[in-house]
Amino acid sequence: MGWKTQRGGPWGGSGGGGGQGPWGGGDGSGPQPPGIEEILRRSQDKFKKFIPSGGGGARRIVLLVLAAVVIWLGTGFYRVQPSEQGVEMLFGKFVKMTSPGLNYWFPGPIGEVFTPDVTNTNITSVGFRTIGQSGAHNSSVRDVPEESLMLTGDQNIIDIDYQVQWRIKNAADFLFNIRNPEATVKLASESAIREIVGQNTLEDALAKQRQQVESETHEVLQKILDSYGAGVFIDSVKLQKVEPPKQVIDAFNDVQRAKQDRERQQNEAQAYANDIIPKAKGEAARMIQEATAYKEKMTREAEGEAKRFLSVYEAYKGGKEVTRTRLYLERMQQVLKDSEKVIIDKGQGGTGVIPYLPLPEIKKRSEGAN
Repeated sequence: MGWKTQRGGPWGGSGGGGGQGPWGGGDGSGPQPPGIEEILRRSQDKFKKFIPSGGGGARRIVLLVLAAVVIWLGTGFYRVQPSEQGVEMLFGKFVKMTSPGLNYWFPGPIGEVFTPDVTNTNITSVGFRTIGQSGAHNSSVRDVPEESLMLTGDQNIIDIDYQVQWRIKNAADFLFNIRNPEATVKLASESAIREIVGQNTLEDALAKQRQQVESETHEVLQKILDSYGAGVFIDSVKLQKVEPPKQVIDAFNDVQRAKQDRERQQNEAQAYANDIIPKAKGEAARMIQEATAYKEKMTREAEGEAKRFLSVYEAYKGGKEVTRTRLYLERMQQVLKDSEKVIIDKGQGGTGVIPYLPLPEIKKRSEGAN
């Protein structure tokens, strides 16, 4: 096949001069490129040089083919590390899982083996992204509000950043049942935590029920992934930051301070009540006991007085004159016991007593001397 030249083409000059092709002059007088038949013939000649002639050459070819087959079959050996699970596939279809150690399976392209690490703990961050290496001095955290903002049960908005730690539980399910494990765990965790936070109030999610939110989210997330057949085990769900949105955090802090003041005053009032109420109860009990004792005393005295009166009445009925005299004397004794009077019987020379004799003073002096 000849090279067809054109004037003014990429190999020729401009104007009326003759153009030059890649194989020579543009007028067809130079060497021509080889045709397709010539190229095929040369290729066949080069291939024949590698094939030795005679009977010994055929034996060598068989040996070479057998050696190639043996080498190919030898590529079917593979090792599964203690931290891995082996997954064997035949013509792209899952067949079985293998345990750690040296194993054999059909080599490629017939068979294929995957050995994912099932002990490595993966961390999925939701609500924030770490820029730079985690833990480095120059690393920074970028908030992702479309992931972290969620609604609580009392119609408040809360900003929650958390991490999900997970690992592979079943290598076959992990490889073939979910397309993007990282994204699947992330989206499932968002669904789980939004469900749990929606069942709690803002105050509970911030402090009171924080651990309960973590545990319930862990439980719901594991159920979701198991229903997908994801072959993923959730180690833990850890809340990193739980706070109101930045736009209202100042007002929220004011509310929290007011609540703290209210709680402090309530605690002080409760402490005062705990101090004064027992005292008041003790004083009331003492007064009740005193009143009860006084009542018992007065009751017994009244009963004794009544019995004494009845005994006197019985004695009076037995001897009225004697009883009158005794009662008169007893009463006069009580009346005159403390009076400053001296009564002198006439039969003892009372007529000769000087009226102005200070007998009460003498009596007092005699009593004092005794």
